[in-house]
Amino acid sequence: MAADESDQRPIGGRDELLEPFHAAEKPRSHWRIGTEAEKFGVLRDGRPLPYEGERSVLAVFESLVEHHGWFAEREFEGGDIVSLRRGGASITLEPGAQLELSGAPQETVHQTCAEFRAHMAELADISEELDIAWLGIGFHPFARREDLPWVPKLRYRIMRDYLPTRGGMAIDMMQRTATVQANLDYASEADMARKVRLALRLSPIVTAMFANSPFVEGRVTGERSHRTRVWLDVDPDRSGLLPFAWEGELTYARYVEYALDVPMFLIKRGGEILQNTGQTFRTFLEDGWEGHRATHADWEMHLNTVFPEVRLKKTIEVRGADSQDTALVCALPALWKGVLYDDDAMEAAIRVTERISYDDAERSRVGIAERALRARLAGRELAAWAGDLLDISEAGLARISNLNSHGKDERIHLAKLRSLVSEAKSPADALVEAVDPEGDFLEQVLDWAHV
Repeated sequence: MAADESDQRPIGGRDELLEPFHAAEKPRSHWRIGTEAEKFGVLRDGRPLPYEGERSVLAVFESLVEHHGWFAEREFEGGDIVSLRRGGASITLEPGAQLELSGAPQETVHQTCAEFRAHMAELADISEELDIAWLGIGFHPFARREDLPWVPKLRYRIMRDYLPTRGGMAIDMMQRTATVQANLDYASEADMARKVRLALRLSPIVTAMFANSPFVEGRVTGERSHRTRVWLDVDPDRSGLLPFAWEGELTYARYVEYALDVPMFLIKRGGEILQNTGQTFRTFLEDGWEGHRATHADWEMHLNTVFPEVRLKKTIEVRGADSQDTALVCALPALWKGVLYDDDAMEAAIRVTERISYDDAERSRVGIAERALRARLAGRELAAWAGDLLDISEAGLARISNLNSHGKDERIHLAKLRSLVSEAKSPADALVEAVDPEGDFLEQVLDWAHV
């Protein structure tokens, strides 16, 4: 049976909801690291890159298709181009036309970093021709909401209407934030549980280390991660630190129970979207909707519409970091790999963070948005937690010992992060220090925040 036909199978019972997780289990020898990195396209006068027009996302896409072997993808025949694909990698668009490279699963961070640098090299000629800059930063530094385009992707239209009923900053999340995330494999249900639980404890620390959104609408706000602030007011049903996962047994079934009670956005039938917004997947599975029954494709799409800081799908997605420049894009997967792919590192991280409770982590989030590494978590400054985490990750990467062509292991990708953390600085602190309040704000940000 073809994959698309299989996806349309009706769900015959609750146990089938566990299938994506069991199918994703891999032995250690097959573990890979995936990285997804978003960025803002900005015209040189500071205006956001529009979706269509002579200087636009579509112009960039056309160049990548013509000159670099990417293939355009549409949601339905005759629809708008919403992504590109080549091999195991894709280039997708967030709602405000943020460009995201979803890299292929790689054996090493060296390969991940080379892939991202090659992506930026492919963008270079068309970006120079169209006078476009790409910003690796967590919140758009110039644009107001009304300045930004909307990507014509089916689910975004529904999210645009529904999410503001759940959180006052939902539209900002969709249009004005950008992130970098790492995707990691798991060997079994027990391995998943250990990794997810540890990643949740570490999430506030990593968010502080990668805080990188100190500007809003052309001004310095005093915050270090406005993106983190935004995510506190999006949709409590589908975001946050998964309080159920901190204590007791964590299983695939427990995560399924959580996802079943998250309200849906839509289902797709062919090229048509059917809006069943607000109905939980549990109710859809039990009762259907206007004659439609839940399919495996519906379930997989629904899992993509929950947005916790650590998300379980066919990989474990760690999602708490602001977007970054190239060097720190590479640092994010390196940091997580060193901790989660080495047994001794995992044990060390569990010991170090075992006193962090869900309440500690939740209370820290406002302070992290404001002060990053100078905020406190469980009675301790984040900079101290970050130093411990870097030590553990570096030791893990040294033991894994994946070497590049110059004989260097993956610790080299943590060098810039180590330099910042040693001074209790986040990338946002460095950005704020670099911007002269008497100088040209636009030019300075374009110079310092480029990918």
